[in-house]
Amino acid sequence: MEPKLAFPQDSPPLAILCAAKVAGVSLTLDPKLASGSAPTLHLGSGDFIHGVNTILRYIARVASVTSFYGQDAIQAAYVDQWLDYAPVILSGSEFEAACSFLDGYLASRTFLVSYGLSIADIVVWSNLAGTGQRWESLRRSKKYQNLVRWFNSIADYSDTLDEVVSAYVGKRGIGKSPAPSLKEKLPDSKQNISIPEVDLPVAKVGEVCVRFAPEPSGYLHIGHAKAGLLNKYFAERYKGRLIVRFDDTNPSKESNEFVENVLKDVETLGIKYDIVTYTSDYFPQLMEMAENLIKQGKAYVDDTPKEQMRSERMDGVESKCRNNTVQDNLSLWKEMINGTERGMQCCVRGKLDMQDPNKSLRDPVYYRCNTDPHHRIGSKYKVYPTYDFACPFVDALEGVTHALRSSEYHDRNAQYYRILQEMGLRRVEIYEFSRLNMVYTVLSKRKLLWFVQNKKVEDWTDPRFPTVQGIVRRGLKVEALVQFILEQGASKNLNLMEWDKLWTINKKIIDPVCGRHTAVLKDQRVLFTLTNGPEEPFIRVLPRHKKYEGAGKKATTFTNKIWLESADASVISIGEEVTLMDWGNAIIKEIKTQNGIITELLGELHLEGSVKMTKLKLTWLPDIEDLVSLSLVEFDYLIKKKKLEEDDNFLDNLNPCTCQEFPALGDANMRNLKQGEIIQLERKGYYRCDAPFIRSSKPIVLFAIPDGRQKSATK
Repeated sequence: MEPKLAFPQDSPPLAILCAAKVAGVSLTLDPKLASGSAPTLHLGSGDFIHGVNTILRYIARVASVTSFYGQDAIQAAYVDQWLDYAPVILSGSEFEAACSFLDGYLASRTFLVSYGLSIADIVVWSNLAGTGQRWESLRRSKKYQNLVRWFNSIADYSDTLDEVVSAYVGKRGIGKSPAPSLKEKLPDSKQNISIPEVDLPVAKVGEVCVRFAPEPSGYLHIGHAKAGLLNKYFAERYKGRLIVRFDDTNPSKESNEFVENVLKDVETLGIKYDIVTYTSDYFPQLMEMAENLIKQGKAYVDDTPKEQMRSERMDGVESKCRNNTVQDNLSLWKEMINGTERGMQCCVRGKLDMQDPNKSLRDPVYYRCNTDPHHRIGSKYKVYPTYDFACPFVDALEGVTHALRSSEYHDRNAQYYRILQEMGLRRVEIYEFSRLNMVYTVLSKRKLLWFVQNKKVEDWTDPRFPTVQGIVRRGLKVEALVQFILEQGASKNLNLMEWDKLWTINKKIIDPVCGRHTAVLKDQRVLFTLTNGPEEPFIRVLPRHKKYEGAGKKATTFTNKIWLESADASVISIGEEVTLMDWGNAIIKEIKTQNGIITELLGELHLEGSVKMTKLKLTWLPDIEDLVSLSLVEFDYLIKKKKLEEDDNFLDNLNPCTCQEFPALGDANMRNLKQGEIIQLERKGYYRCDAPFIRSSKPIVLFAIPDGRQKSATK
């Protein structure tokens, strides 16, 4: 029997109804309780659960949605806080204040808890929707854009949410008579606005299994992130499984360092998987399959030299070994397995069709020798399968239903299906998406490795690198990367994407919440003496962000001698009134120069002056010992050509200057910056703290974050 939810008709528990729909929990509805009664869930066992939050926690635990109650005890505790918090803050006179708080909280978040949908999102969403016209008015006003963005994205998870709202919520809020019945629907194949009108072929809800299969030969880059996030999207949309599989078939390039960091990147991207596997787990079965194909005459051992083999494949010329006997092939196969001198000259090739116009079907290589130790299994094997051979085999064995591949592999799709057929394995559907290409960027791991090995960058996490860790270290929020990739969807159109678009999205996330600070370039500053300034320095506590209380406070010191940027001093005229930000107006009385260079300004405070009447609004720092040393670091592209063509050598297009450091002084509050914290330096730009304050002799290192608009924040 389905659980029966009893509740008062004039007070339907919208949060429970919405959560049950998203969680896939079918309920029989009984809106006949007395007014004012708490809802009760009657289970088929005869047990019952009483109260809104108790029922919500039950639904979260039995939900078909992964991690609906958080992934661990800490996340579950955060979910509980939201369950308690939502009905309190989103009712009564504090409604708009609560919306303001949520808007700030969601400025840098996609979900309320961690990186995935949880019942906390559904509860807060339903409490907002339950206010009816009150929320809709704010929603249309665009006053709380982060909150509206989040609200719309949650609604797009399931059209049943809007169905519940339309059934139970009138213009004045909850209380509309319920619809006669609400049957469970399968997710609409076109419901998500992030990836519009995308369907997996022959996909059924609950039966889809996809895999994200990186090779552990480098860190994940932005192109891999697209593949990983699309797999995540389809797994969640079809309520299926996601396998993270390491394609570890080339021991010469792979290492445990790469495995560990790929998993770190997967976690950073919020990709929730069901299991981690390795192609090397299946080496015994793969070798057995190769031997069976040899015995069936579907594969042969070839000792043709590599360059000659490549030429013959291009020309459609059969190898002299193609018609060797099965016995000869098995003998050479054993030589390969043992890694003998004779075996090392050989490879195993599939006997497909040397005349096929699609050259990937011209007897591709299945196995080759390699005596380098494997990062997981040491020197146990001397032969390793190629990607083309191992991938379809392991896909079929692991139950993968849909293999997502970038369109650069399009010509090899026929090979993938043919090899599955040769092996006698079930069909796995291929779904293509366009490869992500970025301007001024190489994404080849071989080329990225060159930069690392030749010390052109610090390591794989260098902020100039397109790796996930590199761009996050540069100051990109994961939420921006996810939004950028999902906006492209699973399109098959090849596009060269601009970094500016990604950084523009990032700015919209960080600007509403990051703290504001002040800095002046150490070698380009001018002293401004205020003759009527305070005789003794005094301190005011000011907000770090005028529109976001959550950014905290900062202590600003006011003195009669302050530092200005030389660039600002150079455009000031005697007698001009300027505004000192966070203080007031001042009038320039004298400009001292030496050899044509401004050395000092003299002036008077004019605090009663109108800031609206001044042309220049200037940042400044007090002339005190507590100022901190900064190193402002700006980066440029590693490649100087916007798009490298196939015949271009990337070594001929290296950017000679990709990093510049500018010594500066910053306000004393920056001593408290944490590594990874993002701030805005007023009138300069956004920065990420890469090295926080340790001691006065060591500068705080701040990486400039592009904002999609300006070229340089320090010039």
